Amino acid sequence: MLFPIKDYNPTRRLAVWTLLLILLNVGVFVYQAVLSNLNYQVARHSMIPWEITRFERIDQPVAAREGLDPLTNQVRRELVYRENPPLLTILFSMFMHGSLMHLVGNMLFLWIFGNNIEDRLGPWLYLPFYLACGVGASLLHVLFHPNSLTPVIGASGAVSGVMGAYLLLFPRAKVRSLLFIFVLVTFVDIPAGVFLVIWFVFQFSYIGGGGIAWAAHVGGFLLGMLLIHIWRRTQPRPRVEIIQ
Repeated sequence: MLFPIKDYNPTRRLAVWTLLLILLNVGVFVYQAVLSNLNYQVARHSMIPWEITRFERIDQPVAAREGLDPLTNQVRRELVYRENPPLLTILFSMFMHGSLMHLVGNMLFLWIFGNNIEDRLGPWLYLPFYLACGVGASLLHVLFHPNSLTPVIGASGAVSGVMGAYLLLFPRAKVRSLLFIFVLVTFVDIPAGVFLVIWFVFQFSYIGGGGIAWAAHVGGFLLGMLLIHIWRRTQPRPRVEIIQ
């Protein structure tokens, strides 16, 4: 098992949007998990494939919230209903996470690989690229699970798109990684191309398992590669002057 720690790929400018995206994800998690109730917020704002394929909200309560009534000092039970337009939940869900480890993992990957993509694309192309990868990844998950009532949250699809772009643009950049082999734990420096291909292939091991939106990971990764390929083809090639 490989876990990235950092890369050796310098940037020319501060990755402002990457930092802001990380802060936004952290802020949303703090609000939902600390200042509110995480399960309650997930029930209200997550993406549910069933709603996306039918363009309608579930009109029945999807969960129950219990809390202590300060006036009566008794436990009060509140039913949770869906309240957002289905397509808007695709965007909301991209900034929600189900646990601290889920958040930390996604944000670490985003920082390691996202700063270089932002540096290459520029801040005004990077943000639409990131959002497009997240939305596309969510829609591919819906395509594979059109009738699912399981809530979907996380920035993984968008971050996967960033990783796919990194594979095309910087395949030879070295990535410092933590390597786990049974009881052996060590650090290794490997090319980003090797690391990212291993990561991509590993996503297929989640097929049939619960809790991991493998189709969103795969879809975001491939969409990131496609979008960055299209972007590269639009860039002017350097002119070669022939000296006679």
